[in-house]
Amino acid sequence: MTAAESTRDAAPETPGTYANPVLNADWSDPDVIRVGDDFYLTASSFGRVPGLPLLHSRNLVDWTLVGHALDRLEPEREFARPRHDRGVWAPSLRHHAGRFWIFWGDPDQGVFQVNAPGIRGPWTAPHLVKAGKGLIDPCPLWDEEGGEAYLVHAWARSRSGIKNRLTGHRMRPDGTGLLDEGTVIVDADRLPGWFTLEGPKLYRHDGWYWVLAPAGSVETGWQGAFRSRAFFGPYEEKVVLEQKDTDVNGPHQGGWVRTASGEDWFLHFQQRGAYGRVVHLQPMRWGTDGWPVLGNDGAPVAEHPRPALPPQPPAAPATDDDFPGGRFGRQWSWTANPRAGWATRHAGDGLRLACVRSADAHDL
Repeated sequence: MTAAESTRDAAPETPGTYANPVLNADWSDPDVIRVGDDFYLTASSFGRVPGLPLLHSRNLVDWTLVGHALDRLEPEREFARPRHDRGVWAPSLRHHAGRFWIFWGDPDQGVFQVNAPGIRGPWTAPHLVKAGKGLIDPCPLWDEEGGEAYLVHAWARSRSGIKNRLTGHRMRPDGTGLLDEGTVIVDADRLPGWFTLEGPKLYRHDGWYWVLAPAGSVETGWQGAFRSRAFFGPYEEKVVLEQKDTDVNGPHQGGWVRTASGEDWFLHFQQRGAYGRVVHLQPMRWGTDGWPVLGNDGAPVAEHPRPALPPQPPAAPATDDDFPGGRFGRQWSWTANPRAGWATRHAGDGLRLACVRSADAHDL
């Protein structure tokens, strides 16, 4: 079993400010939305079970884990043993037509989605939207202005031989399938200096289609923005967040969210060694040229005034457990689909785990 570890190893906060990272643990590839006064975040879970963690906040700084959207991984046999290189990659979280939607890519199977009437479920069984190898980091858009639905995704070269491209589709409004074969809407091989373009998040703003997508690889990458008047392009590009003279390497891949009062914020990850991909919160505004400005003029902030949101008691995802009666909290996950007998409940406190030999022990 594994649990996300978290400490407040960040710049010291002063009254009225917050310090980054706001989630100092491995919440990889975060995406965020607002529904009413509530903010919700999900992240990659790869081969861990349960998958698709769901976090909640009222102030974008203090987060608690409220559940998961995925009980088990399919196919069952493939995930009966640890598969850290498979499963849920870079999910996108959206709210549409009164339901929560999560789309993600499994690089060996394709693009999936689940949906639910509430963040705590019940969530539907995973539905395969697009089958194929190397399909990762999908994001849907229900275009309220144009009345169409779209999907964009990136590519994993390890499975497909393709990378550095974003492919767009028209999507069925019910999110169950695609309406075309797909078109490359951004080919970063044609953009000098751009490489490893992935993780797109798709938005509509001010008459433009926006794709916020990272490039440059995990350790040293940057956040890009692409815009076009038409979904299928052509797109203009701009770097909107990079390390500059800060100590935040590779600040990229995340989501934009707007508060009820109109403030804009961007949550993204930073690779920090054993801590994993920790989550930072950046202020965001729209420049006079119409492009987003993230952080401090494109550089990540270490400390910043808090969002203008109602006070919330300090909170963070749980990182310890007394295992009452042998029960474990939602902060724990298995590294494969669990089987009966792996853990047992009992009258006392503490967790009892069974050691089970795998036929693939060499792969553990």
